[in-house]
Amino acid sequence: MSYVGPSTSSPQPTERIGQTTTSGNAQPQSPHTTSIHILDDDSLLNIFYLYRPIFLGEDDDENARLKGGKRPWVGECWWYKLAHVCQRWRNLIFGLASYLGLFLVCTKGMPVTEMLAHSPSLPLVVDYSEKYYGMTVEDEEGTILALRQRDRVRRIRLDMSVGNLQKLVVAIEQEYSMLEYLIVWHLTILDEMTILALPETLEAPRLRHLVLVGFNLPIGSQLFTTSVRLVTLYLVMESPSTYFHPNTLLQWLSFMPQLEVLMISFLLAVPNQDAERQLTHPPVMTPVTLPNFRFFWFQGHSSYIEALVHRITPCPEKLQFYFSNEITFSLPRLVQFINTAENLKFDSVKFKFFEWQVSMAVYPCGEAEMCGLSMTVGDWDVDWQASTITQIFNSFSQIFSAVERLALELVVEDSRSFEEYEHNGSDRVEWHRLFSWFRNVKSLRIDNVFVKGVSRCLELDDGEPSLGLLPELQELAYSRSSKTGDAFTSFIDARQKAGRPVALTRY
Repeated sequence: MSYVGPSTSSPQPTERIGQTTTSGNAQPQSPHTTSIHILDDDSLLNIFYLYRPIFLGEDDDENARLKGGKRPWVGECWWYKLAHVCQRWRNLIFGLASYLGLFLVCTKGMPVTEMLAHSPSLPLVVDYSEKYYGMTVEDEEGTILALRQRDRVRRIRLDMSVGNLQKLVVAIEQEYSMLEYLIVWHLTILDEMTILALPETLEAPRLRHLVLVGFNLPIGSQLFTTSVRLVTLYLVMESPSTYFHPNTLLQWLSFMPQLEVLMISFLLAVPNQDAERQLTHPPVMTPVTLPNFRFFWFQGHSSYIEALVHRITPCPEKLQFYFSNEITFSLPRLVQFINTAENLKFDSVKFKFFEWQVSMAVYPCGEAEMCGLSMTVGDWDVDWQASTITQIFNSFSQIFSAVERLALELVVEDSRSFEEYEHNGSDRVEWHRLFSWFRNVKSLRIDNVFVKGVSRCLELDDGEPSLGLLPELQELAYSRSSKTGDAFTSFIDARQKAGRPVALTRY
């Protein structure tokens, strides 16, 4: 990869629109070809401006974008070759460097020391990932040198082993007046003896996106108290030593009035009893107002959410939660938090059963592709029965009352797993309890494994159909591969006679 240093060469041969050349053989010129150099400066500038890549625009996955994207940030080198075409182009590009958003990229294989000494004083991007290549001594020295250009560094992404990371983060200190992106991600599992920490003197008043994985975060860190422009905050805690109380998080959030995305992950064991009592009975604090809050993602213990959400306003339009190693759930404050959202009305619910987890996805009205609320419970010995859903998601029964579409799906890796769970018994009482939450459901879609349990639930003890369950149901769909095609015959007939017909379909 080249960089732009002093140019002593003469302008490159004139290029013509509509004309291409191959090495050693010039193609005949068409009388209609025109030199690109007849364009005035404004036209060229517009072409250069439109030629710029969109930062992180190549990633369709929003979660990937929030973490800095899946690819190296070498796209910021787009202008290097253009600046070598001729002196006129070079002067035009450098003369409006701010308008064109020019950066120097410090990354693997780049002679950073030479580049900084001989290139224009442009903003810097420091991007280094050991996912693609190892770090040499020259790379380490160049990266540290670039990190010390505190008034020029605009973006930092370090994704590497803990050992190499510890050598670099000590250089990220004091004030970075231009820094907008700070993403520090390690590739190895930390133990209790290894604690990553950014210098407490670090300040970044223009920081907009912060991603830290496996760091110890002091309560009074200047990074949090000075990042008043922060839009994205993503923190991953990997050991008990990095845990912070909800009050601490709320204190940090109070300094971030422009925050849009909050992602918190605690990869820890279940809190001990003292910690749970602290979460259940937190001190009274003034709610934190985040006017632009749109996405909240959380992984950890449900008691943490209960201690947090009722002190944040407003409720964002998108919520995702992942819990594990929990037997019972009680989330009244989370439900109350969701109910405060004026524009978050749910229309569809989908339950998915996996081998070791069960998930719920709730979709807003008219937004079939965007999940408004997602909750996954992992490390669960799923028995594929209705009792699993009713036990975990009972707190959300209030939200389900307006839902019109309900789906039950089983996700297994092979057919043997399906056959194993297809014949499990089902508790009619639990299915009845589940469906009682969905009195407004008009469409029910179920996988094969649930046909037996659902069909039994829709009958009374004496074998007669239960007409009071799912009173608004208009369509019942189940998989074509089901071997119990007549399981719903009595229910369908009874609803037809009662003047409330239900269409039975297969998919």
